[in-house]
Amino acid sequence: MSEKTAQLSFQPAAPPDQGGTVVFAGEWCLDAGKNGIRDALAGVRDLTNGPLVCAGDAIQDWDTTLVAMIVRLKRLCAGKNMAFEPGSLPGGVVRLADLAMAVPERDGAGRKHEKKSPLTRLGEAVLAAGAGGKDMVTFLGELTVSFGRLVAGRAQMQWGDVVRVIEETGPRAFPIVGLIAGLMGIILAFVGAVQLRVFGAEIYVADLVAIGIVREMGAIMTGIVMAGRTGASYAARIGSMQVNEEIDAFTTMGISPVDFLVLPRTIGLVLMMPLLVIYANVIGMLGGMFIGVFMLDISPVLYLQQTRSALGLNHLAVGLVMSVIFGVLVAFFGCLRGLRCGRSAESVGEGVTSAVVSGIVSIVIATALVTVAADILGF
Repeated sequence: MSEKTAQLSFQPAAPPDQGGTVVFAGEWCLDAGKNGIRDALAGVRDLTNGPLVCAGDAIQDWDTTLVAMIVRLKRLCAGKNMAFEPGSLPGGVVRLADLAMAVPERDGAGRKHEKKSPLTRLGEAVLAAGAGGKDMVTFLGELTVSFGRLVAGRAQMQWGDVVRVIEETGPRAFPIVGLIAGLMGIILAFVGAVQLRVFGAEIYVADLVAIGIVREMGAIMTGIVMAGRTGASYAARIGSMQVNEEIDAFTTMGISPVDFLVLPRTIGLVLMMPLLVIYANVIGMLGGMFIGVFMLDISPVLYLQQTRSALGLNHLAVGLVMSVIFGVLVAFFGCLRGLRCGRSAESVGEGVTSAVVSGIVSIVIATALVTVAADILGF
């Protein structure tokens, strides 16, 4: 218990049906311990007749905690049609309590914790998913129309913004993309070496790393990194503009937010994703080569020759197609969540989280679809 203590006691009148006195003592502050409050309130509830008199001579200090208790006592008396007499309470407390009760509580102001049935929650989830799907289709249509205006030369876009986006999503992303790609190459080579060493086929680690990185993992890991880095940045920046009503200002001035904000970010990211994936492929294969040379004692020349013989243009094409698709998805969900977020900081945070999650999930789904399509087409 805190050193500060707020004490409350109830003293019934000599005839039990003639009301009673509530005695306040100690320091009635938010950080003070409470003593005797439950018993005193129980005594007040047992009263059948008033008045209820308050004695506050022993109060040493107080804040709104005392005001809340006075309001509670006054409401108990009002419910029993008993008179409430402030007695020796501080005058400021009585005035604040009267002000607190002067205006009735607004409907819906209090928090309501309603336990919903599983069927209700399922219905709400289905409706929310339907609304989200409709919103994505609408935004996709707006973005398509914006690209049409770009082709016709009527888009309200500044190419300088595209250059800035390329700088942000390209050179500044090299360190993190290189780190992840290098570690991925090392992991693939190490896992493959453990199994291939049993058969004396360590040289095929080069095939495993080259095809795995170039065809799938280089694009996937780059896309996931960009979803967490660039997609979140898009959602946060556009969401902050939504909070500051800058998006409304664009609309008022006749400037399309999709043209001015979404189009440059989408173009810049789509242009940079293939270059980032090629960079990730090179770093990933170098990471695999590190394991092959220093752990498996494969000569660098032999490792490079095996890598060259394993790779084909079909593998590179699949990875580059994935990179373009991933760039579109990351930009799409990042800008969508930013434009559709609410007007508070909490909404911006939720939009950023949703942008990252949606981007990563869409990347995984797109990977599965492209892989199946490539297998059917013979790539």
